[in-house]
Amino acid sequence: MLKQRVITAVIMLAILLPALFYNSPTPFCAIALALIAAAGWEWGRLNACSEVVSWLLGLMLVLLCGLTWSAGLLVKPMPMLWIIAGSAWVLAGSLLLQRGVAGWSGLAKPLRLVGGMAALWLAWLAVAQARVMGIGFLLSVLVLVWGADIFAYAAGRTLGGRFTTNKLAPAISPGKSWEGVWGGMVGVVLLALVWAWLERSGATSYAGSLYSRLWAEHGVWVMLLGVIFLSAMSVVGDLAESLVKRSAGAKDSSGLLPGHGGVLDRVDALLPAVPLAMMLVSL
Repeated sequence: MLKQRVITAVIMLAILLPALFYNSPTPFCAIALALIAAAGWEWGRLNACSEVVSWLLGLMLVLLCGLTWSAGLLVKPMPMLWIIAGSAWVLAGSLLLQRGVAGWSGLAKPLRLVGGMAALWLAWLAVAQARVMGIGFLLSVLVLVWGADIFAYAAGRTLGGRFTTNKLAPAISPGKSWEGVWGGMVGVVLLALVWAWLERSGATSYAGSLYSRLWAEHGVWVMLLGVIFLSAMSVVGDLAESLVKRSAGAKDSSGLLPGHGGVLDRVDALLPAVPLAMMLVSL
């Protein structure tokens, strides 16, 4: 299992990293579109759609993202869209986690499908716009989400249960602890401070990160509150996908990525985090 996981990760990095650092955003946006289309197919399967309907959902995302791209929206500032999308994620995420697995199953299927498709489209548009804004900006958001997950895992493994006996969301993801969440937040705060310091001192050539933009526009304390907020919302994205999988009785969203599960399993935390990052820099 570990060998398979490592091989898949190496292959994915070999595809994604050259596209990310290419001097044009086109290759990365195209790869992100393909991944989001695959996530749309997985979304249909997780919501009890037939194979044909699931494929159609993936195709619909390709068409929707393609139309968005051809309309020139990747280079157009859309602060109101990101404020609406960010607010929707905060409200919908809170309601989903509060109502739990039973509440998700009780929602009308068309509503679940449309909501998921909207979230995937917004995630692709946010990633594409972030890449157009600059490699440093997109990379800083991606590293924040990945760092929050890594720090949370390390803190949960070493400190889980030592300060609180209550699990984070035992009915959705029994392994997650509050210590892990706090560890992830502390980790991203340190990450943001170090990254911003290196950028401001000229030690990195990839300027314009999320951290330096928030710091320059609103000050260091707003920047720190922003990264803590994004860390928390990345957990919400992770738990929301776990909730959907538990409702469907599935361990993974699919087997597209051997050793890692499906595309949704890899991007769940990014689904709210990237649109919310766009919201923060648009305010």
